[in-house]
Amino acid sequence: MSFHRSSLILPLGFALALLPNALLAQQQGRGPAPVTVITAEAQDLTLDARLPGRIKASTEAEVRPQVSGILRDRLFDEGASVTRGQPLYKIEDDSYRAAVAAAEAAVAQAEAARDLAVLEEKRAVELFTNRAGSEQNRDSAVASRQSADAALQAAQAQLMSANIELDRTTIRAPISGVIGLTQATTGALVAAQQSTALTTIRALDPVYVDVTQSATDILRMTSTPEGREMRATGEATLILADGSIFPQKGRLEAAEPRVEPTTGMVTLRMTFPNPDHVLLPGMYVEVDLPQAQAKGAFKLPQNAVMRDRSGDAYVWTVEDGHVAQHSVEVAAPSGNKWIITGGLESGAQVITSGFQKTGVGAPVQVVPAGAPGGAPQGAPEGAAPEAEAH
Repeated sequence: MSFHRSSLILPLGFALALLPNALLAQQQGRGPAPVTVITAEAQDLTLDARLPGRIKASTEAEVRPQVSGILRDRLFDEGASVTRGQPLYKIEDDSYRAAVAAAEAAVAQAEAARDLAVLEEKRAVELFTNRAGSEQNRDSAVASRQSADAALQAAQAQLMSANIELDRTTIRAPISGVIGLTQATTGALVAAQQSTALTTIRALDPVYVDVTQSATDILRMTSTPEGREMRATGEATLILADGSIFPQKGRLEAAEPRVEPTTGMVTLRMTFPNPDHVLLPGMYVEVDLPQAQAKGAFKLPQNAVMRDRSGDAYVWTVEDGHVAQHSVEVAAPSGNKWIITGGLESGAQVITSGFQKTGVGAPVQVVPAGAPGGAPQGAPEGAAPEAEAH
């Protein structure tokens, strides 16, 4: 059985080896095959790393009551923008007003007691000075006045506490931002420091985007002065879930000073302006973060770059009317193109279509893209065209 299989494989491999020569021989009878090309132009390009992440509010605050009672009013529209200190809810305050009135009465009583203690102290001191009163009476009067002072301070503190409790019956916004849905309705009983928030306020301009990048890539980027400068000043581009580009540019805000042991990743925090509140917390996005500057690089369509069976990238060019093959170095994707950092010279005519009807060394004719009878798309036999990176 193995003999028969080998006898079949050997002729098949021989036929495949002869296929390019057969293609060239067939083409010679037809004349030069039509191909379209793009002229490679050297330029300084920025190499980006595309990193996945999610949107986070720059500030987020849960609103909870600080006193207990029945909710009397909701004073905001759900989903609206609020400012710090703006009233949000009103708790029934009758009992708190009564507590303030009682505290005010206690202060008045303490003030009267203190005034009497001051007069008695003054009288006892004068009698002692005139040797008409004892030292013990003077000391008792002084102590009574000091006790009255302390009682007045305690009453004033109690009044301050009662006023604070009364003020807290109006629940105010702790931060400025966009307020969410209410989790409590009018008439509900709420308690001080309850675990369930009444609502949540989120600051959405700017927003944060937390992404992760391998510690190895970060070390490579920060190993040169150019990389460190680009990390500090480079502008990040945000790609939304539908593939569109967010118009506002962002920047690297901070990096977690720790590597996750299980993944070897570091969390990076980007900040993006969000004036129209298009970006919402929890949205999945991708960030193109500048990593390095490639000088004298080329940007080629991804369909023009192919890989052989070993995975090495190469392109076909037109030289003296014939197809030539050049191995290239692919640095990074850029949208639907590849950034090439080696293997090409400026001005090279890189074939972008017409691969299937020609081969290396075969004569070709350059035609405009989209011309009638022009070059068809497709990679040559045995080559894999580069797929678009995501």
